Order: sequence, then C-alpha cells, then structure tokens
Amino acid sequence: MKKEYSEHPAAMAEFNMEMFGFSWIDFVTAIPSPLLVATNYKTNGKPNACLQSWACFNGKHAILSSVNTNGHLYQAIHETGVTALNFPSAEIYDKCAATIENNEYDDDEITQSGLTVEPATLVSAPRIKECFMCLECRLLWEKPIVEGDNHVLMCFEIVNVAVEEENLDENGKGRYGESGFIFNLHHPINPESFTGKAHDYVAVVQKHIDTGEY
Repeated sequence: MKKEYSEHPAAMAEFNMEMFGFSWIDFVTAIPSPLLVATNYKTNGKPNACLQSWACFNGKHAILSSVNTNGHLYQAIHETGVTALNFPSAEIYDKCAATIENNEYDDDEITQSGLTVEPATLVSAPRIKECFMCLECRLLWEKPIVEGDNHVLMCFEIVNVAVEEENLDENGKGRYGESGFIFNLHHPINPESFTGKAHDYVAVVQKHIDTGEY
C-alpha cells in the first residue's frame, strides 16, 4: 500500500533543511541527481567553482535547476554569460567538495581545493583538469523557480564537449562504474519513523539492462 504525503510529515516536524535549499520532499523521494562542478571566472579573474547536484541534460542543452542568486556562480554567469560543467569521478569527490569551503571572493576556488585549472576551448571559463568530462556552456535564459524566490532555473547551450579518451572507451575507464559519473543521493528518509539527522551519499551507477539496438 502506498503512503501519501502532501504536507510536511509529522515525524519530520523538527527536520528543516530549507536554509540549505532542500525540501523535506528531497529526502522522502530520495531521487538521485548527477554531481558536477560549475566553474567560471569572478570579476577579479579568480576561478569560481560550485559543486552542484540540481541539473539535467537534453541533447545540446543543460539546465541548472536551482542556482542561488546570492552566490558567486550566479554573479559570474551574469558577468560572463558562460560556465563550464565539470564531471568528477568518485576519486576526486573530496577535493570537489572542498570548493564549498574555499569560496571567498579572493580565493582561487579550484587550485585551493587541490585541483588544477585548465582553459576551456570555446568559452572564457576555467575547466578542472582532473574531471573526466567537461561541458562548455553559454547562457540562454533564466527563470525564477517561484516568483520572488532567490533561486533560479538557468538554461545553457552546450557549445563544446571535452572527454578524457580513456573514459570514452567502455573497455577502458568508461563513463559508468567506479571511474565514471557520480550521483548525489539524499538520505532516503522513512517519514513514518524518522529520528536523528539526515546525511547524503555519493553513488556510482552500473549498467544493468541492455535495452537493445536503435
């Protein structure tokens, strides 16, 4: 039998992640999303890096579905009109997460987190050398998620794709498994019996069913 929830569950009454941009729905549904690092240059020329997990992709378009208008990422995108979306493997997750702490205006947020800056090919943005894939993007449009909210949805055109050769080869590192894409998994909370604190997980994805040829 399905349990249904249209309001904040009673067992989660003291659970409030709104200040971090999360909803109780994120933890009841626990829908995974890809982890990436969005990068660009701040006005002072220092690299900006923002670990993101609200994103989706459709052919030549990428959507960041929750960008805080008070953050460096939003400001830098508005100043330059571009960003680079860098995809790390689990091996460098800790360094990518360190960009959350190294986020002062005068910080080189990539280098200070133990990563390496490399230039993008078609846009004026830094890429992260250690990330196995990077999408270079130009801003197309933005829209508030809710009118008056300080989080917006931003749509980009992907103008260049850079992938490590060994990840292109599925007989090599490939793009799935331990050396491929990583996903953010919100703590899958049971709202009927939840106690304590939530915590997230980082996951990899394995191929499971071959759906056949096109």
